[in-house]
Amino acid sequence: MSTHAQPRDPVYWDVHDTTRTRPPVVDPGPAPAAPQPAPDDATVLFDGDDLGGWEHPDGSSPEWVVRDGYFQVEPGTGAIQTTEGFGDVQLHIEWMSPPSIEGDGQGRGNSGVFLMGTYEVQVLDSYENPTYADGQAAAIYGQYPPLANAMRPPGEWQVYDIIFRRPHFDDDGTVVKPAVLTVYHNGVLVQDHVELTGPTGHYERPPYEAHAAQLPLRLQDHSNPVRFRNVWVRELE
Repeated sequence: MSTHAQPRDPVYWDVHDTTRTRPPVVDPGPAPAAPQPAPDDATVLFDGDDLGGWEHPDGSSPEWVVRDGYFQVEPGTGAIQTTEGFGDVQLHIEWMSPPSIEGDGQGRGNSGVFLMGTYEVQVLDSYENPTYADGQAAAIYGQYPPLANAMRPPGEWQVYDIIFRRPHFDDDGTVVKPAVLTVYHNGVLVQDHVELTGPTGHYERPPYEAHAAQLPLRLQDHSNPVRFRNVWVRELE
C-alpha cells in the first residue's frame, strides 16, 4: 500500500503500529542563519536570555540550562512549562537535537511540545533514524505521522510553526469540538488541520477529559539534551 493510500484516521491503526508506512523524506533546505524576530503582536516566551515565565509543573524554578541564546533540557530535572496559560494559538518554536549522535529510535534527541500540557507534537532526531511512524519528528504522538519527514541533520536548527485550536466541552464534559492541529516543519506542511482523538498517550489512546480553556505550554524532559530557542505565541481566540 502506498503512503498516500493509507487511511489517515488514527483509530484505524494500533498506537505505534510498526507496520504503518513511514512518510517520505523531504529536504527542507538550509537552516536559518539566525532566529527571525517575532511579530509585534506575539508573546515572546524565550528571548535568548533567561527562563523567566517558565517553571516546573510543581511550581519550582526551571533547572534547564540557558546559554548562547538557547535553553537546553537538563536530563533528569523534569518537564518545564509556561507560567501563563494559553488556548488557541499560533506557536513558533525552534529546536536542535544533540550534534553528537547517541542512541537510536525513541532514544535519540527525544522531547516533546505539549499544547495545553496535554496534546503532543513530537520532537525527535528523525534524520536517518527509523522509528514507529506516529512517533517520529512532527508526529501528533500516537495519532498522526507527519505527511513528510522534513528533518535537517542533527546539530542543525529545526523549526516548528504550529496552529492549535483547543477542544471545547459542554457543561457535562462532553466534547463539542475536538482539538485541531496544523504543523509546518522547516516550512513543510506535515499536519493539515487534523482532529485529535484525545490527549497524548503512550501505547494507549486516552479519551478527552474536560479541562480549562487556557493551560500552560509544556516541554518534555525525555533524558536527551535537546535545545530550544526563539519561542513565541500569538493568541488566536
